[in-house]
Amino acid sequence: MKVVISYPPLDTSKGIPLLSQNRQFQYFKRPTYIYPVVPATAATLLKQSGYEVIWNDCIAEGWSLDRFYDFIAKEKPDVVAFETKTPVIQEHWRIINALKRLETADWRPLTVLFGDHVTALPEESFQNSQVDYVLTGGDYDFLLLNLCKIINGPQSHQATKPQTEKLEPGVYYRDNGEIRNTGKFQLNHDLDTLPAIDRDLTKWRLYAYENGNYRRTPGTYIMSGRDCWWAKCSFCSWPTLYNKFRGRSVENVLDEIGILIDKYGVREIMDDSGSFPIGEWLRGFCEGMIKRGYNRKVNLDCNMRFGALTEDDYRLMKKAGFRLMLFGIESANQATLDRINKNVLVGEIMDSCKLARKCGLYPHITIMFGYPWEAYEDALKTVNMGKWLLKKGYAYTMQATVVIPYPGSPLFEECLQNGWLKTRDWSSFDMKAPVMKSPIPDEKIMELVQSLYGVALNPEFIFNRLMSVSDFSDVSFFFRSLPRVFGHIFDFKHKPKRCAQCSGN
Repeated sequence: MKVVISYPPLDTSKGIPLLSQNRQFQYFKRPTYIYPVVPATAATLLKQSGYEVIWNDCIAEGWSLDRFYDFIAKEKPDVVAFETKTPVIQEHWRIINALKRLETADWRPLTVLFGDHVTALPEESFQNSQVDYVLTGGDYDFLLLNLCKIINGPQSHQATKPQTEKLEPGVYYRDNGEIRNTGKFQLNHDLDTLPAIDRDLTKWRLYAYENGNYRRTPGTYIMSGRDCWWAKCSFCSWPTLYNKFRGRSVENVLDEIGILIDKYGVREIMDDSGSFPIGEWLRGFCEGMIKRGYNRKVNLDCNMRFGALTEDDYRLMKKAGFRLMLFGIESANQATLDRINKNVLVGEIMDSCKLARKCGLYPHITIMFGYPWEAYEDALKTVNMGKWLLKKGYAYTMQATVVIPYPGSPLFEECLQNGWLKTRDWSSFDMKAPVMKSPIPDEKIMELVQSLYGVALNPEFIFNRLMSVSDFSDVSFFFRSLPRVFGHIFDFKHKPKRCAQCSGN
């Protein structure tokens, strides 16, 4: 049985689509490719179970649609599976329908979708495309293996009904024209049972260099947990996939890091758990990094929440090899932080950034604009806080975006209740323009986003960045990041929206 795990080609007229390993979809002007941990785990699980697996990231490899279709027709896989998100779901429907037109008398590929959008709206894809299966929830690596075992079983036929009673919860499928499912997905899999990802199979080097957060390359991604131990922020799309947190054991994660260092020569690792585990787990992990000597061989980056760590924690993380700490500010207004359920105080934002820098770590801050309840003066408070943190050197790097209400998130439900949505055309949920009504005009929201990237030209910011230089890697990182900063300014340049039918896919 042959399985293709793919990221099919997408419309690049807007830029490079950041689909893989992303909670917030964007298009970038500069190439940026992020290693997709769970799809890569799915590929590894399938290969380990004896299936022929082909990894096919057409976005990272720059394939055209024609080349993709020719490849599928030549390989004739039994299953084609890919991750999807809200802004590209319509493109994926068209691709699925085109794949169905490639069928022959003796070959009918089964198509499988997974991701946060289809978890929130699983039946929609059956109504708008000829997709065969939708895997809901975040453990779609386990579900894809389960599905392949069923459709490849002795009493199954690849084009007809599987033994649905043996499918795990969370699978949607067609049965004589009816959309059926196996119930609500369950996050009850033991993450420590997963094999070490086969990074060669999944072409990890495609993602090892074109990433603006890497100070040293090659770099790669791991996940110590799925996904965030807070998981209550109302705007986030991934609690749709992971409604509870599960972590791997300290030793299991350390073993993976050892493989990345010894086998692949990785120099920087981003742990993309929604929030990195804290408490005793964190301290045991840091002590393990030091004991094994990995802290001298690799830098670590992670997502973290404001107010979650003490000064002792930060110092231990620095000693263990941590470098970049990704914090979500989202807004400098306490009313907004409360409304989006961040569970953080504005004062904790300032204190955590200062404390992390004091201990030698580098905060990366994320900020969003376009909340329906914020006035222009409220947004300016956020701009001013972000600029101040960057200019003073308390934040090292920054990402500013437009807030998008993804289906499945509490913010999306709030939009439906309050009539805030300006469109239900999913292709517009791409951060190129706000999709929620706001007292601030769209062009002003985009100007606010752009204004934060302009801090890169501020003399005080440049001085503090230069003062933070400790070796050639810092110098190289500084100059590599400049083109990306200017690229982000154009990423958020306001343009009138084109209709989906005119997008030239």
